[in-house]
Amino acid sequence: MLGNQRSTGNLNGPPARFFVSGRMTNDLIAKAALDRRLAEIITPVIEDMGFELVRVRLMSGSQTTLQVMADKNDGGIEVDDLAEISTAISAVLDVEDPIIEAYTLEVSSPGIDRPLTRLADFDSFEGYEARLETSELIDGQRRFKGVLAGTEGQEVLINIDAGTIGLNFEWLSDAKLILTDELITQMLRQRKNADALNEERFDDIETEGSEEE
Repeated sequence: MLGNQRSTGNLNGPPARFFVSGRMTNDLIAKAALDRRLAEIITPVIEDMGFELVRVRLMSGSQTTLQVMADKNDGGIEVDDLAEISTAISAVLDVEDPIIEAYTLEVSSPGIDRPLTRLADFDSFEGYEARLETSELIDGQRRFKGVLAGTEGQEVLINIDAGTIGLNFEWLSDAKLILTDELITQMLRQRKNADALNEERFDDIETEGSEEE
């Protein structure tokens, strides 16, 4: 987890907990039918390479663009990684050919204020501010802003002014981190640690090569 800061609406006792139930369909990773088909094709390729599919969107307009967002399990995906993913995806899409018109493929990292598309994301970013949106109205509202409080089963917990509420993961139509100084600091620290680890591995390789000589 990247943090455990919590904020509740009740400072004198246990936070209020609210859970509501119903049926909704989650489309955070892929919204449209073709997006879902693309995700089915792309996901095995990306996972075999050791990465995760965060989101896929086929955007129409003056030029059709296939936007693919990917990440490492522990974050810190590199430009070279994205290039490899792009090459692998292009190859499989050329074979499957699910998109009729000409298009441009764009592969990117999630960014700092990243979308949250998997249930595990809400545990990983517990303690950070986020905006959540549901497919249907819940007690008269669809948008919720607060501090993520992890998960409980299939419920995404978020601390709002009224207390801690639980939203079924399947209800969410959009979820994204809010860019804050705390989040930026943590992401920079994570990147610095990843760079240090890569430097250690490079040093190990150089040492092994020197010994062989």
